[in-house]
Amino acid sequence: MEICPKCGLPKQACICEQIVKSSQRIKVITDKKRYGKIVTVITGLESGMDLKKITKALKNELACGGTYRENKIELQGDHRKKIKPMLIKMGFDRDSIEE
Repeated sequence: MEICPKCGLPKQACICEQIVKSSQRIKVITDKKRYGKIVTVITGLESGMDLKKITKALKNELACGGTYRENKIELQGDHRKKIKPMLIKMGFDRDSIEE
């Protein structure tokens, strides 16, 4: 059985990611890219969790393209209204998400 080096609990009971999720200051904004394309940008996420997994889940749920780079998640299109409920469902704190 693997043990988490941070909290000392077994990997299945590890609470590190929940602690990191509750201490985030997440901002959801839109930006205009080349040729007038709109992208939704999610900033304020720390690298203490699997951001690639979060990006993939958001892209699958919203049926859009996107990327993760420089501690930002960029999703193609304007998804500001849909992002907050999805992040809450993933375990992020409602008060830590700004639109």
